[in-house]
Amino acid sequence: MRFIHYVTGIMILTLGCSLMIQSNLGTSPFDALLVGLTTQVGLTVGSWEVIIAAIMIVFNALLNKQRPEVLGLITAFITGIGIDLWLFLLQPLIQPEHLLTKLFCVLVGLTVLGLGTAIYLYANFAPIPVDRSMLIIQDLTGMNILYSKTLIYFFFLGMALAFSGPIGIGTLLTVCLGGPILNYFSPLIRNRLSTLGPSANDKGKNQNHSL
Repeated sequence: MRFIHYVTGIMILTLGCSLMIQSNLGTSPFDALLVGLTTQVGLTVGSWEVIIAAIMIVFNALLNKQRPEVLGLITAFITGIGIDLWLFLLQPLIQPEHLLTKLFCVLVGLTVLGLGTAIYLYANFAPIPVDRSMLIIQDLTGMNILYSKTLIYFFFLGMALAFSGPIGIGTLLTVCLGGPILNYFSPLIRNRLSTLGPSANDKGKNQNHSL
């Protein structure tokens, strides 16, 4: 059951990422960086997901003073495949041309992204290295998810700008609403899924993760 939550959450969150990319109205700072690297350097968005993840794993190990969490690469690999797959499927189907349809695509994508992130984090299996950074900052500073995720967003916003990533209204909405949406879904998912069986987070209390 835990693994099902893990994979389901990743597939949902990558759908949200892909919807925002297809909106052409700006995406999350991290995804904007991936798209910018794809445009400027080459490779697919999913490929850059894995490459940046490897860098973040080293960063997280230094920040948390622990061994590199190599298992996070598995999550990044699945996430990269999910993004590339959804983009392949959505590109011929979703090409919004008007501002309202683009904005609708962004808002749906942002909501789906937050829902998927809450589900896969609940599984406490192997967070995407970027989300692991969010959790580490939360543990070290005492911030809740809203503030720690927003801090991460601003860091990658600067990186995305440096690589001419797709920054726009969608990016602003993500920075402002991404943290609150995740903060909203996290307790709902925890309460809902905990009724289906033992909490994955209870099994992993030794990791000090608080969603």
